[in-house]
Amino acid sequence: MKVLITGARGFLARNLIVSLENIISGKNRCHCLGEQLELYQYSHHMGTGTLKRYCQDCDFVFYLAGVNRPMDPREYMEGNAGLLEFMLEELVRQKNPCPVMYASSTQAVLDNEYGKSKRAAEELLLQYSQEMDVPVYIYRLSNVFGKWCRPNYNSVVATFCYNVARNLPIRVDAPEKTLQLVYIDDVVEEMTGLLCTKKKGTFANPLSIKQVYKVTLKEIADLVYEFKQAREGLYVPFMEKGSFSQRLYSTYLTYLPEDQLKYPVAMKQDERGSFTELFRTEERGQFSVNVIKPGIKKGEHWHHTKNEKFIVVSGRGWIRLRRLDSDTIWDFHVSGDKLEVIDIPSGYTHNIINEGDCDLVTVMWANECFDEKRPDTYYLKVEETED
Repeated sequence: MKVLITGARGFLARNLIVSLENIISGKNRCHCLGEQLELYQYSHHMGTGTLKRYCQDCDFVFYLAGVNRPMDPREYMEGNAGLLEFMLEELVRQKNPCPVMYASSTQAVLDNEYGKSKRAAEELLLQYSQEMDVPVYIYRLSNVFGKWCRPNYNSVVATFCYNVARNLPIRVDAPEKTLQLVYIDDVVEEMTGLLCTKKKGTFANPLSIKQVYKVTLKEIADLVYEFKQAREGLYVPFMEKGSFSQRLYSTYLTYLPEDQLKYPVAMKQDERGSFTELFRTEERGQFSVNVIKPGIKKGEHWHHTKNEKFIVVSGRGWIRLRRLDSDTIWDFHVSGDKLEVIDIPSGYTHNIINEGDCDLVTVMWANECFDEKRPDTYYLKVEETED
């Protein structure tokens, strides 16, 4: 299958292209496409001759080209309907009954120059569908956000993420205004699914993405600022799977300046080694890394409520546990050669000993973040008879 993608340099197309390339390479295999997929990537600078050539044998078109902020308002119609009309006429002239997906806009119902041009493009598609007896797929998209969207252009999400990440101001003139947003990965998943669809006929009614997030400008701004502050405080905000906050957090990180992709964490060091908190969450606890010098023992304490998980990732360690009301000691010898999780339940005193000749590195998770006012940590030796 030969797939033509117009507007190949744009936000939508770039995300679609990499997803289709993953299908081609087998990283994200699709049973009905696979190695048979070939991409024709078209941008306006390539000229209409290239577009004519692609129209000869393409099997599906994703029409993602468009103009949304021209210098002259008259360019709306030329950019959003003119090139599409040229392509459709070429498909008809070459008798190529190729289905077309068109990225329209919710503004197609509005009486402005941009909306009028999008509506005109939709009408051209419906006419083409009737003439060629093929399906067309018109999606009226609104506020698509995600990686690679251009900031300070036509996406408030991209602008907020970009500016806040760089300590630049943002404007929220109408904080209670509600936006309907769709995430780029949801859009791309919908689009790639069209290549495998078994549906027949013409779709005259505009289609929409299933997952739409309704969020106010204030909520977007507050979340973006929260992400910035949480990162500085080693917090990872709560993000329910598939939620707007999860998708927005993924988007925010893509706008970080390259020199902010690395940031320091505070190491507590002494002659025994070091302990470093990596990050913490309000709902899922705290993650840390513990480095222990050869022959050194750490721990010898227990917790009322706090429980932990230890994973030795380098070196050889000896973890010992004893329940407070028992004399039985549980011994676990672990090493970075075979990663294993050791649970440290509440009410068990425990220690960890480096029994190797190099540093012992242990990744630790605790279900509660450490609180200096309520540390819930009580000294008690695992083996009372130890020196």
